[in-house]
Amino acid sequence: MSLCEENFARLSRLVPDLAARPSGIYSSRCSAGVDLYLEVEEQARFTTILRLTYLFPVQGIALPDPDARLRVYHDACQVEAIELRQTVLPLRRDYRSPALAEKWQVNLFIGKWLTYCARQGHVFGQAPLAPSSSASGARVTLCP
Repeated sequence: MSLCEENFARLSRLVPDLAARPSGIYSSRCSAGVDLYLEVEEQARFTTILRLTYLFPVQGIALPDPDARLRVYHDACQVEAIELRQTVLPLRRDYRSPALAEKWQVNLFIGKWLTYCARQGHVFGQAPLAPSSSASGARVTLCP
């Protein structure tokens, strides 16, 4: 539980006022690294579901890595990893329905990644790059 609380504090430094942000895609650019992307997928009264990723250009496509879906509990001040796809952590390539030890390792990875992002100087601005839904109602996402 304390790791989830620490991750909430780390994420709050990167994304001020997360609970008040509209759905959409946000970008953080820093001179020392790769752009970081945040997609607010779903907002509820006490929770936010978001996606956090880098997008690397590989053979003409955008490769997300690491690619994390997180559930933020605003009332409990905690962040929980829902899903993680990455190539760094020596677990399974995809993270779904984990055992407790794997869940702890993934949340530890998320904490270290959030700390790294903050040290790089990442902070998300208030305005989204794109709304989460287009005028036709089709969902807009970072990549499939």
